[in-house]
Amino acid sequence: MGSPCEVLVDTVHEQPAQAVASAVAACAWRIERKFSRYLDDSVVTRINRDAGTRIEVDDETARLLDFAELAWRVSGGKFDVTSGVLRRAWKFEAGARTPDERAIRELLPYIGWQKVSWHRPWLTLQPGMEIDFGGIGKEYAVDVALAAAAEITPDPVLVNFGGDLAATGPQRDGRAWRVGVEGISSARIPWTLELSGGALATSGDTYRFIDDGGERRPHILDPRSGEPVREAPHSVTVAAANCTEAGMWCTLAMLEGAGAEAFLELEGLRHWIQRGLPGRV
Repeated sequence: MGSPCEVLVDTVHEQPAQAVASAVAACAWRIERKFSRYLDDSVVTRINRDAGTRIEVDDETARLLDFAELAWRVSGGKFDVTSGVLRRAWKFEAGARTPDERAIRELLPYIGWQKVSWHRPWLTLQPGMEIDFGGIGKEYAVDVALAAAAEITPDPVLVNFGGDLAATGPQRDGRAWRVGVEGISSARIPWTLELSGGALATSGDTYRFIDDGGERRPHILDPRSGEPVREAPHSVTVAAANCTEAGMWCTLAMLEGAGAEAFLELEGLRHWIQRGLPGRV
């Protein structure tokens, strides 16, 4: 998952707690192996390698593709799982520089869900295109892991994969789980939220950003321009019924840039947004 993963079980019984931990870890590793673009034998790698041919996908992959199409439609094309090819140009790591404009332009023809043929269970990408579930995979893994935990124990469980998390309900004494939202600086916690059920997801530039002539720009890329979103918040946290949905709304809000707050308010979603320089919210 590219991040720390943890599970909390509010119980006095050791055996079910250990069983939950094993089940959650198994879910994380299974989804990582199946959908990571970094592994040669993953489903995503196979799909991308066979771009240009008609491929039959399994039910789980089909559900993610259905969700990806929904997110693309809801966002008016801003959320696009085919935009992962832009990583060939953009590197969000220490010392990274803004890529040459020509390198970005050369990748744009390979982006656009409208160019994909998706008729469940058959998928066809145009030659050179790729899909990337990086925008929804970790959040989906949280939901799958939480469901697996709930089958093992009736005790309250919270699953947290890299700050994207969900809970089966409040703690045994009725208290909500206390969740810290990381600040612009990784050493700063601007908010502590209470979660009694459902999910929270956060998207931002705390770790992955690029300094573009003094402007801090996030790793969230606009598939239409091929560039990082301008005037985006430093972080967006959204509460939703499940983590997959919360993660989608976070990304959509980041893609709205300066309009992130108005977008989430219009959708009626509980949210917390950080803007400003490090040390200020």
